[in-house]
Amino acid sequence: MSGFLALIRRDVALSLRIGGGGLMGVGFFLLVVTLIPLGLGRDAETLAKIAGGLIWASALLACLLSLDRMFQADYEDGALDLILLAPQPVEASVAAKAVAHWITTGLPLTLAAPVLAITLNLPAQAFWALIASLLIGAPGLSMIGAVGAALTVGVRRGGLLLSLLVLPLWIPTLVFGAQAVNRAAVGLDASGALMLMGAVTLLSAAMGPFAAAAALRVNLR
Repeated sequence: MSGFLALIRRDVALSLRIGGGGLMGVGFFLLVVTLIPLGLGRDAETLAKIAGGLIWASALLACLLSLDRMFQADYEDGALDLILLAPQPVEASVAAKAVAHWITTGLPLTLAAPVLAITLNLPAQAFWALIASLLIGAPGLSMIGAVGAALTVGVRRGGLLLSLLVLPLWIPTLVFGAQAVNRAAVGLDASGALMLMGAVTLLSAAMGPFAAAAALRVNLR
């Protein structure tokens, strides 16, 4: 457990120290959600209808920006070999790096989302669903992203390949997240969509570390 927590602290510190993908992702998220109303106009009804899907799609793209550095930076400086040789299981190391990615990317996006929802005229009754969906779904994005990052580690300019691998697997989370927000916005029950999203996150947390660890072993053999 000490190695698991130490790896999380290390990745979070490195991300903050170099102004890494986490801050860049939040900046991208803010930029996209701010620019869309300028292009579509300030019609409150139109913005309210697309708010849930827009925020979730922007969050997915923001998470994608920092995924390629999850293992690639450690691969380039040799730290990944040491991580794989550590007494801690590779699966635990993968999970720790996914948690660190969520702390530096998913959590800031969740905190920023309610402020941006105001600019999109999202109804007040939908704010709880927006926050809940991001808290439930964002960890799953990081875990699924870890699998894609492990598959493309060592590949030069693997960002496009990573996008092609990860984005289709993120679609269920996007659909359920947007549906939860939209249902809450019109006064309907959003718990069903949130539970389905939770199932996706739990499944990715159960299978993701093993899939990513297997990919790392193959790529670094």
